[in-house]
Amino acid sequence: MSGPMALEPGGTGDDTLSLRLADRSPARSAPGRSADRDAVDRLAAELAEGIGPAVHPYEVAALLESEGLTAEVIRERYGHPNLFSLASALYERVPRTFPEPPRPDNPWRPDHVRCGLRGALFALPGLAYLLTGGLWHAGRDLDVLVPAGLVSWAWGQALGHRAYLRMATGRREAGLTLLKGAPLGALAATGSGALLAGSGTAIEVAAAQSVYLSAAGVLLVLGGERLLLAALAPLVAGAAALPWWDPGTVPRVALPLLSVLGSVAAAGWALRAALGVSPAPGGARPSPLRSLPYGVFGFSAGVLVLLEGRQHPYAVVVLTLSMGPAEWLLYRYRGMSVSALRATATPAAFLLRSTGVLGLCLLSYVLPLLPAALLTGAEPAPLLLLAATLWTALLLQAFGAAWQPAAVCLAAAVAAASAVALRALPGPVVLTLSCGTACLCLTACAVRLLGRPAPHA
Repeated sequence: MSGPMALEPGGTGDDTLSLRLADRSPARSAPGRSADRDAVDRLAAELAEGIGPAVHPYEVAALLESEGLTAEVIRERYGHPNLFSLASALYERVPRTFPEPPRPDNPWRPDHVRCGLRGALFALPGLAYLLTGGLWHAGRDLDVLVPAGLVSWAWGQALGHRAYLRMATGRREAGLTLLKGAPLGALAATGSGALLAGSGTAIEVAAAQSVYLSAAGVLLVLGGERLLLAALAPLVAGAAALPWWDPGTVPRVALPLLSVLGSVAAAGWALRAALGVSPAPGGARPSPLRSLPYGVFGFSAGVLVLLEGRQHPYAVVVLTLSMGPAEWLLYRYRGMSVSALRATATPAAFLLRSTGVLGLCLLSYVLPLLPAALLTGAEPAPLLLLAATLWTALLLQAFGAAWQPAAVCLAAAVAAASAVALRALPGPVVLTLSCGTACLCLTACAVRLLGRPAPHA
């Protein structure tokens, strides 16, 4: 450029240079000029918040116009010939400030009450076995409940995932999926248990368990946790009275049955509300194969949990109760990862911080289980490694990585079940080796997948 850019429209660089030279002339030291400078200083202090972020004097000129300063006021009060001259003076007086934009709210803020309630709901149905355990032969009928429970877990995981996929289209579509899938799951679970049943009582217990798990799955998907808690109230009341009162055979059967029927009624109520929503336009049906890995994971997790339960049943109760905090930590991980994404500037820095977030959340989940394992008399290593395996698998599923955790957990379940069946190693050693290997593989997958910014953007 041959000279300075003119500030005023129609002006020249030489005029601007002349103004600057005149600014340094002795005439500027006159008393009137000093008063003008004081007035400009006061104006700069008043408008500092608006002037600081400006990147050009023209922005200051626009600010002055919005303040309603007229040409007469600019000349008489501030001693400048026009708006642009005053804007330049203010721009030079106020240092540049570029404030950070306000941070948006955390989209992954967990619902503390809901997570705690879900953890309790996972464990409360176990009270039914306290009430009814003396009415059926545990050693023989356990062979019926195990396959029925495994089918229910596998079917429930797959159906829940498919319902959530349909929820993206509309609540009515998710309700239709649950209306069709939940009864089929209950029939399949009951039928698998009936194949090994040695008595009619065993089939009835397997049917009650399967129906309840199907109804509970519907309520958990549709957000009916409080309805499910109300349905379990008779069961909880009966189990709470056991230390002081033996209710007898009829109440021992009637109270769990009342809770099963209540859960079915609550599920029907929730489905009716979902089906009352207007149909969503369009929306292609997802392939059922997309939900298959979630069913495989549900089956594998059930096998691993049952193997732990064979040795230490109360440890499984602790693990079930921990599912609420596990879900809360999944939300916390996502929120902390978003914060890490905003706080880092390079992929390497984000990988380091993301790995730290993963380690912190994982330790926050498993460490409180250590005193619980000691209190229940269980070996800490198998329980903690099993919990870490399940949480890391759920984390990967939350980010859409379904087949990796399904394959790893299935391999761990097959290896552990085979070793226990062949009595090659003691049960705790088998679970420690299988779950420890699975946990290492899943953690490596999580670091590799979630250590990149893309999944969190």
